[in-house]
Amino acid sequence: MNETSGGLARPFALLRQVAQAGPGGARLSTLADAAGLPRPSAHRLLRALVAEGAVDYDPLGKVYTLGIELFVLASRAGSPLGLREIARPVLLRLTASLGETLFLLVHNGYDAVCIDRSAGPLPIRSFTGDIGGRVPLGIGQGAAAILAFLPGPEQDEIIRYNLPRMQQYGSFDEASLRAELARVQQDGHAEGAAGLIPGMAGVGVPIRDRGGRVVAALSVGTTTDRLTPERRAVMAMLLKREAAEISARVNPFDPTLRRAAAAMEHASARTG
Repeated sequence: MNETSGGLARPFALLRQVAQAGPGGARLSTLADAAGLPRPSAHRLLRALVAEGAVDYDPLGKVYTLGIELFVLASRAGSPLGLREIARPVLLRLTASLGETLFLLVHNGYDAVCIDRSAGPLPIRSFTGDIGGRVPLGIGQGAAAILAFLPGPEQDEIIRYNLPRMQQYGSFDEASLRAELARVQQDGHAEGAAGLIPGMAGVGVPIRDRGGRVVAALSVGTTTDRLTPERRAVMAMLLKREAAEISARVNPFDPTLRRAAAAMEHASARTG
């Protein structure tokens, strides 16, 4: 053990081992051996961590797991700004450079919700409308960019739930939807909603948290005549670059991004 770390090295070594044990936790002997500590020392340190709320102890299973206090502290780590505050300068910058309307969408259950937009000089119609509007995942470039990069089982559940809802926007079937999502995955951006709103088109890219999970999307809305192949390629490049910058700053404990699973459970309960 590195003595220059003082008294912090040993408890942090234990915390790392508790974290690696996952939700099932680990017993004292396993943690002590993995951290390279005598069992009496590990036991004393774990009791102190339990007292502080950093570790939980299950007396029935005799296992230790991470405590809620660590998550409270983690929620204040990294960027203190929420996604909307981080992305706002990006929306304004892209609107100024492209002369187009930009949208910030967040994954919320089976939907994508617009939490911010920056209006360009041209009148644009969109599926979400203004801030606060929502659309089923899979409808529109931003919502398709989110859906395409979700884990397989979650994507399957959303497609099953959303296909009947999508009929109000046009004629959709599962094969064509999955083919479009595969194209989005290959290209890294969505552009397949042209024609659903006459005269409107756009490009959307996913935004990930620092764990790599897609939580939101950045999209541009424009007219079909302005979205030439050359301009589409430039837009996609700029959006991907900006999305990567946003992703690097996203706080994984931002409450805006933690509501997706809860929203899905609520929707399932309504239809169950």
